[in-house]
Parts: sequence; C-alpha cells; structure tokens
Amino acid sequence: MELLWITKAKYLDDYKIYLLFNNGKEKTVDLKNHLYGEIFEPLKNIDIFKNFVLSDWTIEWKNGADFAPEFLYEIGN
Repeated sequence: MELLWITKAKYLDDYKIYLLFNNGKEKTVDLKNHLYGEIFEPLKNIDIFKNFVLSDWTIEWKNGADFAPEFLYEIGN
C-alpha cells in the first residue's frame, strides 16, 4: 500500500468528517464508535471533537489525540 496522508478535512455533523487523501480518494469517516481510551474520551464532547486541525499527515486535536491516516482510510466510506 502506498503511503497515505490527508490533504483536506472538513467537519460534517455528529462525529463525521470528510477527508481527502493524497491519492485523490474522498472518504467520510464516522468516529462515534472509535472514541474510547483515555486520549479519545474528551472527544465525545462534540464541541471538542469539531475543533480538529490538519497536521502534516492526519487530523489531530489539541489534547494530542489523532488517528493514523491508514485507519481513517480503511473505515471511511
């Protein structure tokens, strides 16, 4: 598999985010069922969840939470 990274990300609604990957594929991910573990618990607050930023390769939050681009690609529709 080629090296993946996210080139564009946009909050949609609920726990859904639109993602554009470097290979040109567009995916929508629903992270509602993936917010478990100490680092992800705060993201259950939708106001915190909405405030992600695009790093050099993935989306991340101020508390240090992030998801691997390969994981997001795999779960996306």
